[in-house]
Amino acid sequence: MASNFDIERKDAIAPLVLAVDVGSTASRGMIYDAHGRPVGKRAKVPHTFTVAADGTSEIDPDQLVDEVRSIIAELLSSLKSEEIAGVALDTFASSLVVVDAEGAALTPCFTYADARCGRQVLELRDELSEENLQQRTGTRVHSSYWPARLRWLADERPDVMKRAATFLSLGDYLMRDLTGTVATGTSTASWTGLVDRHTADWYPELAEISGIDLDQLPPIHHLDQPVEVAQEHAARIADEWPALAQAQWYAPITDGLAANVGLGAHDETAIGASCATSGAVRVLVREMPETLPPGLWCYRVSHDRALIGGALNDVGRALAWADVTLAVDQVGPEALSEALTAEPHETTPLVLPFFTGERSTGWASDARAVMVGVTAASAPAEVYRGVLEGIALSYARIGSQLREVAPQPEKLYAGGGVAADRPELMQIMADAMRTPVTPVTLRRSTLHGTALLALESLAPDVRRAKPERGTTLTPDYARRPYYTERFGRFQQVYEALFE
Repeated sequence: MASNFDIERKDAIAPLVLAVDVGSTASRGMIYDAHGRPVGKRAKVPHTFTVAADGTSEIDPDQLVDEVRSIIAELLSSLKSEEIAGVALDTFASSLVVVDAEGAALTPCFTYADARCGRQVLELRDELSEENLQQRTGTRVHSSYWPARLRWLADERPDVMKRAATFLSLGDYLMRDLTGTVATGTSTASWTGLVDRHTADWYPELAEISGIDLDQLPPIHHLDQPVEVAQEHAARIADEWPALAQAQWYAPITDGLAANVGLGAHDETAIGASCATSGAVRVLVREMPETLPPGLWCYRVSHDRALIGGALNDVGRALAWADVTLAVDQVGPEALSEALTAEPHETTPLVLPFFTGERSTGWASDARAVMVGVTAASAPAEVYRGVLEGIALSYARIGSQLREVAPQPEKLYAGGGVAADRPELMQIMADAMRTPVTPVTLRRSTLHGTALLALESLAPDVRRAKPERGTTLTPDYARRPYYTERFGRFQQVYEALFE
C-alpha cells in the first residue's frame, strides 16, 4: 500500500534521481524527486547467496549486472527523454570481485559473510598490531575485509591472482559495466579495510601486505564527485535509456551509509540501527575521533564525514533459522507475539546469535551460535524469545562502545525488514540498550538514503520530506536489572568460548 510519502510522477519536483540498492536478498530500484519522495512504482528482483558449511558465501556478479539493468529498464519504461538528473547505487558492503584486463570476472562475488579465510585472519593477527591497524584504517583483521581474503585467494587460487588486473567491490563491478569507468565510492573503499581513515585514500603499506599493487585498485570518489562516463558508453546509454542521457552517475556507496541517512540518522544527533538480514548500529559524524574503542569500526565515507559503529552478521538470518527450526508456525502468530512481549523471565535461554560468525564487537569470524539454559521444558516460543533477546544484546554491546566516542545521540531510529516484520524486537532493543527506539515505518529506507546522498549535490537547497515513523518505544526501567544480568552473562559466555 502506498503511503502519503509516495507520490505520482505528475507531483514530482525536479531533479529526479534513479536509485538502485543491491542487498543480501534482492536488488531494488526506485525514482525519487528533489524532496526525496518515492515517485511511482518500485522494481525488485530477488536473489540468494550461495552458502556452504565451509564458510562459502558468494553470488554471481553477472547475475547482479542483469538484475540492475532490468531494474533500470523497468523504472525508465514510462519516462521521457533526459528526465533523470542522477543515478545512485548502493550495494551490500565488504564484497570482492576479481577481474582480468578485459574486465571479465575471474571469481564470483565474495560477500561480507564469506568466512573461508579464517586461517589467514589468524596469520595477519600474528603479523600485525591489530590495535594500530584499527586506529589507522578504522577496521580490524576480519574475514569480511580484503586483506585476509586476498591472502586466501593467493593461497587457494594462485592462478586467479596471476591473472588479476583489478580488484573491485560489487558496486564497482556494476559501475564498470554500466558506465565503462572504473571507480569506487569512499564508503565502498573503506569497507574493504584498505583505506586510511585519516586521508580517505588507499593505505599503501596494507595493500602491499595484502599482496596487491595500488594500481590494481579503483580511484576513490567522494559523495560530491560524480563518475565520468566513458564516451562510448555515454552514446550507448543515451540510445538504450534516453531518460539517462544527461544524468550524472555517482560512485557506488555501501548500504550501511545509505541506510543511516535513509532512517534520518544523518548527523551526530541520532543513532541509526538497521534490522534486516544482517544488522548494524551507526552514527554519522563530521569530526573524526582520534581513538576508537576496540569493538567498533570507523569508515570514512566522504571528504567531510565518517561513519562509526558496529555490525551483526545475523539478525533476519537468525530469525529465519528460528522460524524454521523451532516450527513457530505451529505455535501460532498470536501466541508467539504474546511470548515476545511478555515480561522477561529468567527461564528464557541465553542465546549468542552468531549463526554465520561475529563481527562487532569481538570480531570472532569463526564464532557460532550458542544457547545456554535450554531444558526439556523450554518451549519453542521461549527459545525464540532467547534468540530475539540475543540479537538485542548484540546491538547493546555495540551501543555501549559507541557512546564512548559519540556521546551526544539521544535518539535511535530503527528500520529494515525485521523491524517491520518482528516489531517486538524494538521494545526489547529499547530495554536492552537503555535508549528510546523509534521505528522508521518507511519501507526501502536504504534506497531512500542512496537517493538523498545524490540529492545533496543535485538539489542542495531543496528541503527533504521526513520519512514516516512509528511511535517511540521508551525503556522500561523496571526491566533494567534483568537485562543488566543478561548482558553480563552474555559477556561471560562469550569470553569463555571465543576469546
